[in-house]
Amino acid sequence: QVQLVESGGGLGQAGGSLRLSCVASGRTFRDYRMGWFRQAPGKEREFVAAISWTGGSKPYADSVKGRFTISSDNAKNTVYLQMNSLKPEDTAVYYCAAGPALIPSMSSLYGYWGQGTQVTVSS
Repeated sequence: QVQLVESGGGLGQAGGSLRLSCVASGRTFRDYRMGWFRQAPGKEREFVAAISWTGGSKPYADSVKGRFTISSDNAKNTVYLQMNSLKPEDTAVYYCAAGPALIPSMSSLYGYWGQGTQVTVSS
């Protein structure tokens, strides 16, 4: 089992920044890829970014490329999502996920999910 706990959401302003954190625990979480997804009201859940504990590529959705940065602190078992140049369209519930996702953008390949954290960006 893997447990994921997100934090860091809240209210931000357009052009501002927020940082989300996801603390992972459990016996096997280091075997998995970690991903951030988001879901806005009335929309489907969409991929944001992904990272592996062992390094490698960090894919991003086109909508956040150049503005968001995913990183990890292995000593703290934590994955971060630094969100800069926020836009109102970034408003969503953000979820941390873990799984053997050979295709990082496919939510169905992640078996473990956090409870989500709300991000609201005002214009």
